[in-house]
Amino acid sequence: MKRKQSIEQVRWDLALRYRLIETVSWWEGRLTTGHLIQSFGISRQQASKDINTYITEHAPRNLTYDKQLKGYVPSKLFKPLFIDDSASAYLHLLYQNNERAPHIEGLALAYAHTKVLEVPDRSIKPEILRPLLKACRDHLRLDIDYVSLNSPDPEGRLIAPHTLVYTGMRWHVRAYCEKNGQYRDFVLSRLRGEPNLDGESENSVDEDEVWNTEVTVVIEPDSRLTPAQKAIIEADFGMLNGQLLIPTRRALVKYVLQRYQIDPTKMEPRPEAQQIIVKNLTELEPWLYS
Repeated sequence: MKRKQSIEQVRWDLALRYRLIETVSWWEGRLTTGHLIQSFGISRQQASKDINTYITEHAPRNLTYDKQLKGYVPSKLFKPLFIDDSASAYLHLLYQNNERAPHIEGLALAYAHTKVLEVPDRSIKPEILRPLLKACRDHLRLDIDYVSLNSPDPEGRLIAPHTLVYTGMRWHVRAYCEKNGQYRDFVLSRLRGEPNLDGESENSVDEDEVWNTEVTVVIEPDSRLTPAQKAIIEADFGMLNGQLLIPTRRALVKYVLQRYQIDPTKMEPRPEAQQIIVKNLTELEPWLYS
């Protein structure tokens, strides 16, 4: 009862830092003062004080200091007090930090293995997410069992993941697949069992040409609309000079079109239903079905 009262009386700003302490240590397996410094813009001295206060006053058995890793790691007795231990807590943190990354020095590098477009709304099992995160960060191979519509029975794959991606519909991981000899997308909800780490991989993100090549999706109002109707659509989408330019990667083109509810295979009979089209569809077509 005494511990519960002390948690409820924690200041709001400290509670946010304690949530970060628990989320990072639990999911990433290593917490340093740098995480607090980059996320909250506080001094190293204050960050160190926050971690020590968290340990001494709230959770003395949760964290231990690892001299070799030069950071705090979760103990076997770790029990979160300020967060739940669901995958959604960590994925929300990724979303928040990706939004703040352009404005906070060092934060973009710290979460370079993620690409977040929206807050996820699908449940991802912790035993799948944790090894995926480690494999992305440490450039490791991952032994997985995967199902697909073409192969509904679990099939073993060796992959080298480099980036988690949320498309607005679901999470997937971009990875090199040793079976196919290609970089592909693997939907997280289609992984089965618990992935196993399997040593370092020579197939890094630098070799993923489709991921590393940037393109621009050009969206404009359907040409069949009246000038007045086009003006409404331009305002709806914040277009400039009648166009919306969306910088992305070749590997993400099809997901961008899905987010804007554009089906490249058909045109709605009524322009009021279609509303927008992709002007440079021919240029982008090779990346729609890869």
